[in-house]
Amino acid sequence: MAPPIPTPTAKIESELRSAIWSLLPLFRRSFWFSLAITLLSLGPIVYMQEVYGRVVNSRSVETLLMLSLLLVAIIALQEFLEWIRSEVLTGAGVDLNVKLAERVFNASFDANLRKVPGATQALSDLREIRSFLGSMAMPALIDAPLASIFLLMIFLISPRMGFFACLGAVAMAITNVMTERKVKPTMDAAQRAAGEAQTYARSMLRNAPVVEAMGMMDAVEARWLKSQRRFLYYQAQASDHAGTSAAMSRMIMMAQGSLLLGFGCFLTLEGVIPDGGSAMIIASILGGRALQPLMQMISMWKMVVSARQAFGRLDHFLEAVPARERGMPLPPPQGQLSVEGLVVNAPGQPLQILRGVSFVARPGEVLAVVGPSASGKSTLARALVGVWPAAAGAVRLDGVSVHAWHKSELGRHIGYLPQDVELFEGNLAENIARFDDVDEAALDAAIDAAGLRAVVAGLPQGLATPIGDDGAILSGGQRQRVGLARAIYRVPRLIVLDEPNSSLDEAGERDLLQILNWLKAQGSTVVVITHRTGVLAAADRMLVLTEGQVRLFGPRDEVMAKLRGVTAPAGAQPAAAAGGPAAARPAA
Repeated sequence: MAPPIPTPTAKIESELRSAIWSLLPLFRRSFWFSLAITLLSLGPIVYMQEVYGRVVNSRSVETLLMLSLLLVAIIALQEFLEWIRSEVLTGAGVDLNVKLAERVFNASFDANLRKVPGATQALSDLREIRSFLGSMAMPALIDAPLASIFLLMIFLISPRMGFFACLGAVAMAITNVMTERKVKPTMDAAQRAAGEAQTYARSMLRNAPVVEAMGMMDAVEARWLKSQRRFLYYQAQASDHAGTSAAMSRMIMMAQGSLLLGFGCFLTLEGVIPDGGSAMIIASILGGRALQPLMQMISMWKMVVSARQAFGRLDHFLEAVPARERGMPLPPPQGQLSVEGLVVNAPGQPLQILRGVSFVARPGEVLAVVGPSASGKSTLARALVGVWPAAAGAVRLDGVSVHAWHKSELGRHIGYLPQDVELFEGNLAENIARFDDVDEAALDAAIDAAGLRAVVAGLPQGLATPIGDDGAILSGGQRQRVGLARAIYRVPRLIVLDEPNSSLDEAGERDLLQILNWLKAQGSTVVVITHRTGVLAAADRMLVLTEGQVRLFGPRDEVMAKLRGVTAPAGAQPAAAAGGPAAARPAA
């Protein structure tokens, strides 16, 4: 079935249905064009009747010429209206895309942050629905109810032939139901298998260096081929069912036309149809025309089912990922960070990673967050910048929840360096400037602070050098410096750095200390998550996390003294208690 279009009295239940409802004027216009096309399609039938009757009896060449010219004009007008209808339906698909493209893109982005299923499928589903609206399946769906006009004309010729023609329509409807029952389950299975294969392929490509280095190609390829074969199997089944039903519908339509002709001949011999042989021929043609839209629908049933599945998935997805609230306009923050009873779950999971975390960080201070692995440090970083929502408690900046601010306003006042630095396709300047209008002074300051001047000088086009997908032309340490420059660009009020020195050498770590001291002097609030003790020299306060809870918090020297005073297990070192096992390693 086609994506449902609400009636004027129907309740708008979702954003997608509301968007479809807004296209009703275009669908109404398409219906009127379809009605005109259907009526014009009677032209050849009328022409045939006039030729058999008036022209043959009058033997008038002029009449035949005029009728022929009129037929050509009718056919040309019919084709013109079909072209206009196609343009209207294509325009409906474009309008739907305009209404929903930004919403679906933002929802996909939010869903990916929250690990909601369907994040990568939503844009494809919107494209599927848009393509369906402009496809040949839509005219067939609109023409199907108009086919009753042909049946009505057959009834006018002879009620008996009308009932006989209805038998073909019933047979076609039964074929339609059988097609639905056979194609839908296999299409569902094919869609699931395709999704599994696509997800696995993306994972394999993302980890291509590991796969190549460790000789895993044969194993991962075998797993992908298994998913791909399952998809192809179900797709072939769906195609077989759809092809069988299409062949059956063509057989019914052809048989209907011939049998209707034979039945009309029988009624003519019985004297029920007195109008010679023209009436039975016309009824035969009308019977075939009545079934033609149904046959077209069945032949394109895979497309109909795919569009309906895409509609259902996208409708559910938009309901599961509501649009972000704009939030009230707020003045730029000063950087007073307060965390109150923060509880954070893994996205889509009930597991609590952070439990009741509370602390305060002031402008012009550096807060170092340390703790063993899996203590929740990176989760805290994501929560501080509003990437992961709080299940309970709050993260406040200047007393306002970071989720109350719209990211387009708050984002420029936040700097974030994740543990795994992600760069984007574009040049170096665009990546550092966050793909916004480049502030040359702020860009130069960020480059100098991050120690990137030598890197820029070594690139063939300097700051205009395209860095490739994920900064492919840069080393790990250079990517981290670029990520750091992006985080401190325009000196945001709150800066969260997650393992900023993980890929830095000894000189890079010294530069990092200078950056932290410079940011303090600028009045920024800086939160540094680290396993290595080198950056602690710039810290004013320390927070020790253990199993998602605050173990110690306070001025750096007091916390370090308490950590040194803790009785360590045999063989353990105080440095490991402060920064985890990696903290005891010398700086690389």
